[in-house]
Amino acid sequence: MQLSVFLLNLTAAIVLLLYSTRMVRTGVERAFGAELRNVFMLSRRSTVLNSFAGILAAALLQSSTAVALLVSGFAATGVMGVTGSLAVVLGADLGTAVAVQFLSLDIAWLIPVLLVVGGLLFLKGSARVVKQIGRVVMGVAFILLSLRMIGDATEPLRSSPYLEPVVQHLSEDLLTAFAGGAALAFVFHSSVAAVLMLAAFCAQGLLPLEAGLPLVLGANVGSGLIAVWLTRNLHDKARRIALGNLVVRVLGGIAALIVLRHVTLPLDAVASSPARQLVSFHLLFNAALLVCFLPLVVPLAALTRHLVPVGDDLSDNMAKPASALDRSVLTNPGLALASATRELLRMSEQIELMLSPVMELFVSTNPHAAARIKEIEKEVNEAQTDIKLYLAEMNQGQLSPDQARRSMDLTGIAISLERVGDIITKDLLRLTGEMRKKKLTFSSEGWNELTRLHARVLANMQLSLNVLVSEDVESARQLVEEKEYVRTLEEQSHDAHLARLGQGTPQSIATSDIHLDTVRALKEINSRFITFAYPILKKSGLLLDSRLADVKS
Repeated sequence: MQLSVFLLNLTAAIVLLLYSTRMVRTGVERAFGAELRNVFMLSRRSTVLNSFAGILAAALLQSSTAVALLVSGFAATGVMGVTGSLAVVLGADLGTAVAVQFLSLDIAWLIPVLLVVGGLLFLKGSARVVKQIGRVVMGVAFILLSLRMIGDATEPLRSSPYLEPVVQHLSEDLLTAFAGGAALAFVFHSSVAAVLMLAAFCAQGLLPLEAGLPLVLGANVGSGLIAVWLTRNLHDKARRIALGNLVVRVLGGIAALIVLRHVTLPLDAVASSPARQLVSFHLLFNAALLVCFLPLVVPLAALTRHLVPVGDDLSDNMAKPASALDRSVLTNPGLALASATRELLRMSEQIELMLSPVMELFVSTNPHAAARIKEIEKEVNEAQTDIKLYLAEMNQGQLSPDQARRSMDLTGIAISLERVGDIITKDLLRLTGEMRKKKLTFSSEGWNELTRLHARVLANMQLSLNVLVSEDVESARQLVEEKEYVRTLEEQSHDAHLARLGQGTPQSIATSDIHLDTVRALKEINSRFITFAYPILKKSGLLLDSRLADVKS
């Protein structure tokens, strides 16, 4: 009975730790996702700036894996190069170590304050950003609470006769501890959670520092394995970034293991308690990796090209994805509508592949990317036609009023997505071509405005896909609020651009039409995706004829 209670309490604490780290990441992504993407865009010209962008993003998201997946997507679509993306990921590794440093501080007394402040912001805040900041604050409180729960749950282990031989073996067999740490981080899918738990064990006196250090090194490798696993079916450039990061972590981990075997590190000069020494070692290790390998990102990128050759691109070699439209379920409207929704998701993902690299085409020539965008547009047009015909055939059967309305909504979404494809190929691609043909450049202010707007539209595209699948009212409301935010960005860019024209800025004068047309195109694309939310809000009574209804709490 005591064993079952112990396992239940420890499992509950670990689950809360994993949930709360994800809660923080979700809040940061929803509140500042577009700004983080813009940081990456602005840092592309320098590997040092890339690394600082990675540190910032990972410290906020508390996940180097999330950053690795984000920049891998940029690299796959041509927005960022492999070299710059590797620099971002190296910085992200250090950023997670910074997050661990903060979360492992003895600030448990802040838990009630954070819960009250975070709860009020999330429950009473009207603005989207305020609510998400509340989510982040509550997530931090839950992390601190879970660490306290881990300490309380593991208290009985102090008297366990099995503990001493296990930790003794881990202290002497560094390779076993190293592998165990890697497995722990991979299972948790979070090196932050793994290192925090190990630090909690150290604080309880359950884990000696000699065993904790190789476990932490293994947790770093395990985090790299997560990114490799999650990108295994993506574009070759995306896989190169994850694999390059794993190579760095493995080489660094092996080197550190050799040092631990032969040298006693003076960690007592860094911190007094074993737990603080453990997290400080984690920070110093990742800082050393950044310092040692950042100057080597170019040869590292070359190495990854050998490990993942250009011709080994799964996305190019694979056949065109099969349509999700299942004609065998046309007589079952519920299943048919689900099939149409899945096909719309695939269509939306194709649109994202078209839009992501557009900004890069304004500043550099990439015939392959431009040609790929045009190829995808043909697939989008075919998908739109197939969806309309599929739903039209389904409508010939017996449908309930809700099913008929849903069919009309999905048809409208398909038409909107096809229009987005036209905007990208006929408007944005034409503008990028004109920009390069005339050898023009935007002013630095104008370029920042455009990349910020582009990043925001991409973020809203992701939110719209979530709304399409979940039909969640709160997410739909958030999506409609984004329309006003993007309109504000457009107005600010328009006014700032006119001010630059009045000041006689040469680049703004030369690129005026292209700048304004690009802003209008991005705004229309955003508006098309915002329409995903309208049917859900209308059904819930939150959408009036002319504006979003106010919700009274």
